[in-house]
Amino acid sequence: MSDKSNDGTSNSRTSSYRTKNCRIGNSRSSDARSSDSGGSGAGKGVTRRTALGRGAGVAAIGAVSALAGAVSGSPAAAAGPATRANTSAPAAGALPRSVAGVRIPTSELAVKTAQFVRSVSSVTLYNHVMRTYLFGSLLCDRRGVPYDRELAFVAAALHDLGLVTAYRTPDERFEVDGADAAQRFLREQHMSAERVAVVWDAIALHTNAGIAARKRPEIAMVSVGSGVDFSGNELDRIPPDTLEEILAAFPREGFKQDALDNILSLCRTKPMSVLLHPFAEVGRRHLPDFPVPTVEDLLLAAPFEE
Repeated sequence: MSDKSNDGTSNSRTSSYRTKNCRIGNSRSSDARSSDSGGSGAGKGVTRRTALGRGAGVAAIGAVSALAGAVSGSPAAAAGPATRANTSAPAAGALPRSVAGVRIPTSELAVKTAQFVRSVSSVTLYNHVMRTYLFGSLLCDRRGVPYDRELAFVAAALHDLGLVTAYRTPDERFEVDGADAAQRFLREQHMSAERVAVVWDAIALHTNAGIAARKRPEIAMVSVGSGVDFSGNELDRIPPDTLEEILAAFPREGFKQDALDNILSLCRTKPMSVLLHPFAEVGRRHLPDFPVPTVEDLLLAAPFEE
């Protein structure tokens, strides 16, 4: 049975929700203008190439560095054990009923999904996908956007399966790998084809905020929630005490370095999967002789005489 944020909300969403979706994540574009910081010495200012990469949908590594102080310098970063019972880190196989006022669905599907993701992911990645749900739900709830809570939770929980080695293919983007792996899992759980399709889209589009924000709420909020956790987009909309509770329930556990390692792993092992992807900028910065062409290279190499 679907666990919904508003009673009586149907699974099919009308186009009127798309207007609200656009309001969830549009501030990401302004955050993406943050300048590159130190890094490995290669990021001296923002290049045209970096700007193109950021415009594709996720903040580049420079944006994470620029916003690092907002997270690491907050009271939440130094928080000790949670003061509320339902915000303590859950025991293996268990989920808190709510965190920071955000309900976590308790349906059989939601529980099985969380258990599955926990079993195949590192603690760092698992905590990231849980925070993605919490941040996305929190922002939707504060704006009064109706959505299917179970569907949103499942999509958020499964959205980074493409970073798990067992689900990587040799050539596909990690978002597509993750969407395909989630689809297989959910079909085994006998989820309807219509709902599986929503999850597939949410995962495949989560790094492209400009498109995801125009889709139904469950799709938009995975992109928005992961953006909050990845680069701090819209972090200023999260009250400090709420952020503290979320980070106490699901600590970051070195997420920045883990995310960078995952990106570089993709760049090394299947570089053409990041063609025209923002992750390619990380490969160019860190990996000598990175083989992936830029969009300019592709344009100028087109076989036309002009």
